[in-house]
Amino acid sequence: MSTDNNDETRNPSRRRFLQSSAMAGAGLIAGAGAASAAAPDPLITEVQDWASVFGDPVDATPYGMPIHFEEHVVRRNVEWLTESTASSINFTPIHALEGTITPQGVAFERHHSGAIELSKPDYRLMINGLVDRPLVFTFEDLLRFPRAMTTAFCECAANGGMEWGGAQLEGVQFTQGMIHNMEYTGVMLRDLLSESGVKPEGKWIYVEGHDASSNGRSIPLEKAMDDVMVAFFANGEALRKEHGYPVRLVVPGWEGNMWIKWLRRIGVYDQAVESREETSKYTDLMPDGRARKWTWVMDAKSVITSPSPQAPIRHGKGPLVITGLAWSGNGKIDRVDVSLDGGRNWQEARITGDARPKALTRFHLDIDWDGSELFLQSRAIDDTGYVQPTKQALREIRGLNNVYHNNGIQTWWVKADGEVENVEIA
Repeated sequence: MSTDNNDETRNPSRRRFLQSSAMAGAGLIAGAGAASAAAPDPLITEVQDWASVFGDPVDATPYGMPIHFEEHVVRRNVEWLTESTASSINFTPIHALEGTITPQGVAFERHHSGAIELSKPDYRLMINGLVDRPLVFTFEDLLRFPRAMTTAFCECAANGGMEWGGAQLEGVQFTQGMIHNMEYTGVMLRDLLSESGVKPEGKWIYVEGHDASSNGRSIPLEKAMDDVMVAFFANGEALRKEHGYPVRLVVPGWEGNMWIKWLRRIGVYDQAVESREETSKYTDLMPDGRARKWTWVMDAKSVITSPSPQAPIRHGKGPLVITGLAWSGNGKIDRVDVSLDGGRNWQEARITGDARPKALTRFHLDIDWDGSELFLQSRAIDDTGYVQPTKQALREIRGLNNVYHNNGIQTWWVKADGEVENVEIA
């Protein structure tokens, strides 16, 4: 009881709002924002149809799907972004989600030659190169290795890439939605490599997929032997087709292009292969024309998911919950600050739940909104002390011709009517 009283003392406006709402719902008061308060609300005072008949039986939907009221919460693509949707991206609706775990059905997908169908009986994984015993594993073989679990975010290196030249797209789904966060179950890559026996001269691995693009990437052996996983479950169920069913690579903290789907082969070499996907692509083009490579780690970043252009303020003045996501490929999120005035002043947000390393972290800030315009920003600080930079700070180093690794601060302009727009502040 004392905790509740203290909460009310700290939030008198919220207490008044809740009391007023309760009275309005009972038809006890009238006034602004309570147009129907003069009469009882039939949705609470009268028996409704849904309380008068039987609902669906337990066998109505053998695999449960979201209720149709939430059918707008889906992945979306940007039609003009690529020539073909077989080699394209769609975006997680992070504005409509809470918590940190991304349901597989709405988790972003990026393909270079389309999502393929590969059955478990047809699946094979080869390990060769500088190993004592070249091996080929079936799916059943992988299931016999010691099981491991990890929760990690997967972020496309191009997440936010369209914003390098300025505010481009209306919606956090499109500006920052090339990310998802899932609980993976599989086997540690180091266990499979140990089974083959890596030779002393082996310093790198090269991983590729079963799909037509193969999307080969080189990974230092040190990382491969650390926290890389060969995964076959996500969020407790088999991987979805678009996420690499039946087997994908999980490379915590590193850019999503390295998380090879439909994993086919792991070659051990004495040097990096330097394939297309790690030379002409997925490198950072600098102002002097040089391309900076080996920028695998996704640095600390955050974004406010609500309010945002796809999640405007509909309830008017009063208590407002600001929420968003923060993450770092270098470790855990230590703190998230939120600014209401475009970066002039900052206040610390509340981290809700556990802050796990290399995983999404949820933050909240509760304010009393007076209806004036806001310029919302968030900045993440991870446990290495790294502070999320502004877009301008990044541009001063990398110019405007880059595509990848834009972890600059995002700004939302909240207008007096509650609508929200993607802007930048000079």
